[in-house]
Amino acid sequence: MPTGKVKWYDAEKGFGFLSQESGPDVYVRAEALPEGTTTVKAGTKVEFGIAQGRRGDQALQVRIIDAPASVARSQSAARRRKPEDMAPIVEDLIRVLDGIGEAYRHGRHPDAKAAKPVAKLLRALADELEL
Repeated sequence: MPTGKVKWYDAEKGFGFLSQESGPDVYVRAEALPEGTTTVKAGTKVEFGIAQGRRGDQALQVRIIDAPASVARSQSAARRRKPEDMAPIVEDLIRVLDGIGEAYRHGRHPDAKAAKPVAKLLRALADELEL
């Protein structure tokens, strides 16, 4: 059976594409996913059969080999910070985002060196807010 990774999958539309380790991308429909699976994340390792469909190769009987690690922390393992500790973090992040907004207002994308750490900070704040 061929193996590969989920290139992208849209649960609302019920289809996506798998990247084969050797070969062209393969179309995948919701019906080919394992029973009870409604969506798969990009990067998930899968094994699948292939049939020739109307528009090319189509995946059959997808089996999930290894799902990528989630960036979300489990609520039981996470500790919520005190509000007085979070206030300065949020205020500092707002100042940083103002600088990025300024670049956009001037028709530029933010510098990649600056954008990557800001993205990490936003993900960390999102984790904190979700607790």
